[in-house]
Amino acid sequence: MIKGVMFDFSGTLLRVEPTEEWLAAALAETGIPSAEPEFGETARRLTEYGALPGGPSPRHMPAHLETLWDRRDLSAEQHRAAYGGLARAAGITDPELTRALYDRHMTPAAWRPYPDTAPTLRALRRRGLPVAVVSNIGWDLRPVFRTHGLDELVDAYVLSFELGAQKPDPVIFRTACDRLGLAPADVLMVGDSREADGGARALGCPVYFVDHLPVDRRPGALTPLLDLLGPA
Repeated sequence: MIKGVMFDFSGTLLRVEPTEEWLAAALAETGIPSAEPEFGETARRLTEYGALPGGPSPRHMPAHLETLWDRRDLSAEQHRAAYGGLARAAGITDPELTRALYDRHMTPAAWRPYPDTAPTLRALRRRGLPVAVVSNIGWDLRPVFRTHGLDELVDAYVLSFELGAQKPDPVIFRTACDRLGLAPADVLMVGDSREADGGARALGCPVYFVDHLPVDRRPGALTPLLDLLGPA
């Protein structure tokens, strides 16, 4: 019987804005002009190198960033360095724009909840099931949840950069279960990564996967898990 639920953050509960909007917001903040052909090409390169945290994974990984990339979510400094390195590899040469791009993705405005996120979390609250957010991340996402009215529906946050452990390491899932006061077998893990979120299985947690899709292309993906949990 499921007594609590762990959720991944990016691609599960919320999705980061598209690369073009991310780039446009950073350019507007810095006042750097960009003509349409140049803008499109810059957005394409940023996407290709996976420079937007929470966005598409890199299709090209510079050799000098490989080790840093694997450990990026273990500290705020490594996270910023990894994504700053990818932005530079994509052709961003202005340090101010590199900073603005990274800072933009940490703002609540850059994130959009999936349509069924709030209804699902409220349904779990009504059922008395505690919720933890378990994320591989290099910054504090709590302000994002507060701004979108979701913080009151979350009982615990377990963030890799604060813990010094990242999924699929069982330590991060064990910590979340402990903070919920539940045995791993009683806590469902919900995420979009078979590799990272699937690591909860090592503790005996059941796992439910959703697809990491744009907000307008993944309606109702969380709703079936309520049926999985049984009657309210």
